[in-house]
Amino acid sequence: MEELKYWLGFSLVKGIGPVRFRNLLEYFGSAREAWEARPEELARAGLDRRSIENLLAVRKRVSLDLEMEKLQKAGVCLVSWKDEDYPYNLRHVENPPFLLFVKGTLKPQDEWAIAVVGTRRPSVYGKEATRFLVEPLAQSGVTIVSGLAKGIDGLAHQVALEAGGRTIAVLGSGLDIIYPPEHKSLAQAITENGALISEYPLGTPPEATNFPPRNRIISGLAKGVLVVEAGETSGALITAEFALEQNREVFAVPGSIFYKTCRGTNRLIQQGAKLVLSAEDILEELNITLVKAREEVKAAVPATDTESLILSHLSSEPTHIDEIKRATGLPMSEVSSALAIMEIKGLVRQVGGMHYVLARESRAEYFVD
Repeated sequence: MEELKYWLGFSLVKGIGPVRFRNLLEYFGSAREAWEARPEELARAGLDRRSIENLLAVRKRVSLDLEMEKLQKAGVCLVSWKDEDYPYNLRHVENPPFLLFVKGTLKPQDEWAIAVVGTRRPSVYGKEATRFLVEPLAQSGVTIVSGLAKGIDGLAHQVALEAGGRTIAVLGSGLDIIYPPEHKSLAQAITENGALISEYPLGTPPEATNFPPRNRIISGLAKGVLVVEAGETSGALITAEFALEQNREVFAVPGSIFYKTCRGTNRLIQQGAKLVLSAEDILEELNITLVKAREEVKAAVPATDTESLILSHLSSEPTHIDEIKRATGLPMSEVSSALAIMEIKGLVRQVGGMHYVLARESRAEYFVD
């Protein structure tokens, strides 16, 4: 614990990242020796003038003991390179963060993780595709990693929790500043069955320059990155680029050629990303082996009264959409729209000629090979 507070000290110094910190450790033998070194010794160790000035300024104004107390009060723990709890996947990327701020719990099973990212303004298709893919992944024991942002990120966390799975959110701010603010309750839920992670000290605001480095941690924590829906300039594509640099798998959900929010994902597929039609596509690529499969009726979880009403008039016998309209008394436009969404969610299935049945699907249990 005594040595760890000096690691914390260096995390507060602008200009000292993983490479420079590693060099300091190798030169001085410990973080404490490096922290207490004279300016001329720091220069001999390879630090440039600006970094030395920044370090001296932090040493002068910061009490490391007080900083450690702040972390304890905030319920945040520190995980360093040297700790067994340091995430396995992240440890094996080039120049990983030397110190992580963590709220919640990290577990060995988090090695089997998939990052799920996408646009902050998803279409209905993007939202439903996220649910369709994330739920079975989480139920299969895959940890879902994302960035707590609006849109696809937040939904991926939410679906993972609803499915009883684990999820990890990587922030571009200190863990005491949840961004966006409307995700505070979601962040709290994540700490109860997963973790919030940041490489930034408490009090760090969510500045724009923090998010590209944050994205490299999102991809680094996972075996692969799934891009659900993203435009051509989406930050999700930055995460995909980091994934390729880190030798991670990149998965993408195909979308309409007419939707701007699908151009980025379609382009990724053109460039060689694995096209994903189901969670099984990802599970197979990750070498998660099928144990057994069985036919069973999917538990219908309607999200609206309209969906509940339509489901009450469906069975395993095909029912034409006109009959559904007559039986429910709903307008055709509402029936048609609801059925389209319910089909994406896997609640119903069209069997041809605008006839619908309750969905039956082959559900599978998996284990890590």
